[in-house]
Amino acid sequence: MIKYHTMTIAVYAGIAAVVIGLVAFTLSWNLWDYWGGPMPGFQVLLFPGNLTLVYIWHPLFTEEINFWPKLILLLFGQFVVVFCIVGLFTYLVKKLRTHAS
Repeated sequence: MIKYHTMTIAVYAGIAAVVIGLVAFTLSWNLWDYWGGPMPGFQVLLFPGNLTLVYIWHPLFTEEINFWPKLILLLFGQFVVVFCIVGLFTYLVKKLRTHAS
C-alpha cells in the first residue's frame, strides 16, 4: 500500500528529475569535446524539460535569451512535467487500488 501522499511522491520525483537533468546537462556541457557532441542519452534524460522549451517557452520568448535563464526554464519545465505525470499516475494507482479492494 502506498503510504505517502500523492503530492509528496510527485514533488520527490520532480526534484529527482531536476537533479538528474542538471547532472546530465553538466556532463554534456563539460565533456562536449570528449564525446564530439552531446552526451549519449542527453535528449532522453532532458526530454520533459526540452518539451517545455520547444512548445511553451520558445513561442513566448525568442531564441536569443541568455544561457542562465534558458537553463532555469529547462529545469523548471523538467520539474513541472515530471511532477504532473507522476502525480497523475500516483493518483490513478491509488484510485484503482481502493476501487479493487
